[in-house]
Amino acid sequence: MVNSFLPLDAEQLTEPTSIALAKSIQRQEIATSLSEQPILTTYSCQGTGGTPILLLHGFDSSVFEFRRLLPLLAEQHEAWAIDLLGFGFTERPRGVAFSPTAIKTHLYSSWRSLIEQPVVLVGASMGGAAAIDFALTYPQAVQTLVLIDSAGFTSGPAMGKFLIPPLGYLATTFLRQPKVRQRISENAYHDPSFASLDAQVCAALHLKLPDWHKALIAFTKSGGYSSFRDKLAQIQQPTLILWGESDRILGTQDAKKFHEAIPNSKLVWIKNCGHVPHLEQSDVTAQHILQFLHT
Repeated sequence: MVNSFLPLDAEQLTEPTSIALAKSIQRQEIATSLSEQPILTTYSCQGTGGTPILLLHGFDSSVFEFRRLLPLLAEQHEAWAIDLLGFGFTERPRGVAFSPTAIKTHLYSSWRSLIEQPVVLVGASMGGAAAIDFALTYPQAVQTLVLIDSAGFTSGPAMGKFLIPPLGYLATTFLRQPKVRQRISENAYHDPSFASLDAQVCAALHLKLPDWHKALIAFTKSGGYSSFRDKLAQIQQPTLILWGESDRILGTQDAKKFHEAIPNSKLVWIKNCGHVPHLEQSDVTAQHILQFLHT
């Protein structure tokens, strides 16, 4: 049996890593300055010892994004995956402005409550932009930075600012369609066979949560993450940049630009891999992260 706060569709999961993650997910009330009431925050923690590793998922995703990577890292480290504010299975309180600033505020409060020691911060896609933002604002909380096919070098699309009702609702209704999500999933992989039935369930579970579409519209209208290009030189932490050689979502040019802009960084290309190395080449991704930390 999976956790009761997950949608019933979680019973359709078939892959062992997906089922194991569904069983490991926890919820905790996190007090923040964003709301008078604490925010029920969803996370999974596995493993013990070593410097804690904290994983941040991408846009319109959840902790299930790390179902394959999390247990591999947990073999040597205490490893966490957390649902960012406005995404995944974390509560979406009424009256909270879902924006990069709110995400950072909630993440810092979660870090204080759950971990409260410097972490290896790993961000994938939009989670990479969130990780950069967090590391620049709270450098004392981040020991090492890992960016996986990261957003944040260039600004996101400005069209979200014009998602006024009913256009915003129509856009999220379109995004919710299984065929649309399947096409996005297949495009994210080098090998489209990874876009399996189990992967479809993992990617769609959080759509069942209350106010999913409202939070997504609000975040998009906020403008999302802007470019950190002019601030990357301020990153103090050793930084590992992992990038799929066949990334068709963000392309490959930003990988080199991140490497040139971040002072103490290392760029590693993942072969036969698209936008999501942590799903498509999880063993290789874990190996590179652990080697980087131990050397």
